[in-house]
Amino acid sequence: MDVGNHTILTEFILLGLSTDPQWQLILFGIFLTVYLVTLSGNMTLVILIRIDSHLHTPMYFFIGNLSFLDFWYTSVYILLAAMAYDRHMAICSPLLYSSSMSHSLCTRLVAGSYIGGFLNAIAHTANTFRLSFCGKNIIDHFFCDALPLVKMSCTDTKVYEEIVLGLVGFTVLSSILVIIISYFHILLAILKIRTASGRRKAFSTCASHLVSVTLFYGSLLFMYSRPSSTYSLKRDKVAALFYTVVNPLLNPLIYSLRNKDVKEAFWKATKTIRPQR
Repeated sequence: MDVGNHTILTEFILLGLSTDPQWQLILFGIFLTVYLVTLSGNMTLVILIRIDSHLHTPMYFFIGNLSFLDFWYTSVYILLAAMAYDRHMAICSPLLYSSSMSHSLCTRLVAGSYIGGFLNAIAHTANTFRLSFCGKNIIDHFFCDALPLVKMSCTDTKVYEEIVLGLVGFTVLSSILVIIISYFHILLAILKIRTASGRRKAFSTCASHLVSVTLFYGSLLFMYSRPSSTYSLKRDKVAALFYTVVNPLLNPLIYSLRNKDVKEAFWKATKTIRPQR
C-alpha cells in the first residue's frame, strides 16, 4: 500500500544466521539437534518432578515450571526471582522452610510469574502493532524481535522505546532486586555456618540457580539496556541466541547433572519402565 512517497510494509523477510547455503545446512543440523535435546531435556525434567514424590518440594516445583516455561520463556525472568526467594528461605530459615514455602504460596508465586509475563508480552505486542514500517522489509535476524522492528519503523518510536524501557526497567530490575536481596541474606547465612563442608553444601544448592540467572539476565541486559543509537543487528543477533536457544538447553542440564535427587529419580524411572526379563 502506497502512502505518499512510501510503501507501507505488511510482511518481512528474515535472513537468519547466515545467507550462505552451505552454512545454512550446517546451522540447520546444529540447531535441530539443540532443539530436540532442549525439548527432551525439559520434558524429562518436568515428568520426573511430576512422578517422583521425593521431588514434590518447593525447589523442584519451581524447577519444573522453569523447564515448562523454557518452551515459552516470556515469564522466565520473573520466575527466577521466585526461585531466589525459595533458596533464601531454605538457607536462612531452614526450620521454618516447610511451613513458610507452602504449596499455596508457591502456586501464587508461579501464577504471578505467568500473569506478569503475559502482561509484558501483551504490552510489547500491542505497541508493535501501532508502528508503521516502510522501505526495506529485510531483517538481519532469525526472529521478529522488538528491537529490529523498532529500528526499521518509519514512524516516531520515542513513545514505544520509553514503554519498552519502562517494562524492562520495572520487570527485570525488580526481579533482579529480589534476587540480590535474597542472595545477600543467603551469603550472610552461609558465612555464619561454622564448618567448611556445611558452607559448601549450602552454596551448592544455589550454584545452579546463579548460573541460570547470570546467563539469562546477562543476555537480556545486554540486549535491552543500551540506547537505540548503539544497536547492532549482527551483534545482538548473537546475544539473542543465549536467551532463546542456549538458556533453554542448559537449564535442564544445570538442574539435573549436578543434582543427586534428580539423577536418582531418573534411574528409578528408568528401572520402572524397563521390561522385566
